[in-house]
Amino acid sequence: MALLAPAMAQAEPADIDAAARGVVRVVIIGNDDDELFPVSHGTGFAVNSDLIVTNAHVVRDAMGDDDLRVGIVPSGGGQAVYGRIVSVNARNDLALVRLTGNLRLPPLAISGRPIASSGEVTSVGYPMNVDRAQGLDLADIFRSMPPVKSRGFVSGERPSRQFDTILHTAPIARGNSGGPLLDPCGRVVGVNSFGADNEGGDAEFFFAVSNHELLPFLRANEVEPIINDTVCRSLADLDEAERQRIEREQFEARQSLAQRAEETRERRERALLKAQLSVAEDREDRMALAFILIMIAFGLAMWAWTEREKIAPEGEDAELRHKKVKIAFGIAGFLVIVALIAFLTRPGLDEVDRRVAAEMQSGENPDSTDPVNANNGGDANLVCRLLPERSRFSGANPPDIEFDWTTSGCVNERTQYGYASGTWSRVFVPNSEDAVSVNSYDPDRMVFRSERYLLSRSDMNDAREARGKYTAPTCGADRAASQLGDLQGEVLGMLPQQPNERLVYRCEPRE
Repeated sequence: MALLAPAMAQAEPADIDAAARGVVRVVIIGNDDDELFPVSHGTGFAVNSDLIVTNAHVVRDAMGDDDLRVGIVPSGGGQAVYGRIVSVNARNDLALVRLTGNLRLPPLAISGRPIASSGEVTSVGYPMNVDRAQGLDLADIFRSMPPVKSRGFVSGERPSRQFDTILHTAPIARGNSGGPLLDPCGRVVGVNSFGADNEGGDAEFFFAVSNHELLPFLRANEVEPIINDTVCRSLADLDEAERQRIEREQFEARQSLAQRAEETRERRERALLKAQLSVAEDREDRMALAFILIMIAFGLAMWAWTEREKIAPEGEDAELRHKKVKIAFGIAGFLVIVALIAFLTRPGLDEVDRRVAAEMQSGENPDSTDPVNANNGGDANLVCRLLPERSRFSGANPPDIEFDWTTSGCVNERTQYGYASGTWSRVFVPNSEDAVSVNSYDPDRMVFRSERYLLSRSDMNDAREARGKYTAPTCGADRAASQLGDLQGEVLGMLPQQPNERLVYRCEPRE
């Protein structure tokens, strides 16, 4: 995790507190006639569920004396346990201790990015001078209590005592040894080891074993730590980027709408001109046809009238002429009727509007769909892929998510989502880790979000108690979504204002 300049990135208290849940006090314990007593102590932090990293000099006494044991005291409450030294590297002052009991410690993520000079860092640990200032005696260090956090800045990386160290100004004292040095997002950038002598009021500087030493040490002991190499951004930065993204999309939508409106206006004008010309041409054609038919009918009528005057009173010729005259008058009358029909059915001005509407409709593409709304909120088999630019997470890169969604809020035919305030969501409060997850899905935009709240042990117990008060409705049951939306309210109300992690996924139909 890159450390940004202080003006660009400041430590998130919630992130530092979340990381501190995995920080422990490492106590060297003696035994005098079955009475346990502390000899010394340092600090350590979890790199997986049962392994603690600390300094080699913290556990040095226990290595050389079989009567001394290593005790691990968690920060968030719970029973302390013994630890067994797994590996020690005196050259770079690192040691690995395995827990003999289950403390359910959340492992800290290791930064996978080069550290930047002048970046803000935080030391977390158990300095002895603070214990003394609080009037704590040696026996008190067996009690669980939160570690001390102190801020400072990176002054550079340099080799020291034949291994790579980070020079920084985040104060540490005796007892801090082995504790993590954290970046603003709560990721480990080094292991605090020692401080420079402050003679004559000189500025104080402190040294931490860099990740260049820590990562090879862990891998040499077949430990695969959680490594995160994403850029450290605060939730405020993420929210601001999201706000700008929404504003940009809205602006582009308005621009697109204005462009489409202009294109529609131009098309309508062209269609109107075309319709006016075609209607005028059709009217002229009909009127010309009516005129021609009238003239033909008039000619036939005049001929028939003339022939009628010439018909003799009697004879076969007279009868034939009468028939011709009648036929001529009939044809003339028919032509007059056709002419009237042609004249009366000529296109009117309202035909212009109808032809414009038909022309506009013929230009639309009924098959075009908005990809954002392609699902239309219906049932779907989905695959969702992470959007790193819109996400913030402390662990390794999350994998793709596949799930089946129905309009009733049923996921994979077994998990019901609640519906409240226009949002589909499900709250997960596990017993295996101290983190509450709030998963939500927007079926219209096909966006899946998972927000994680990394809580202290006491807050987590309160959340579990609130979750235990209700039973989630059966997936797809009548009114299950609205009922669950109401039931989840108490747990949601207990959560902090902002999550520690936010994962945003873009979903699409799964083939």
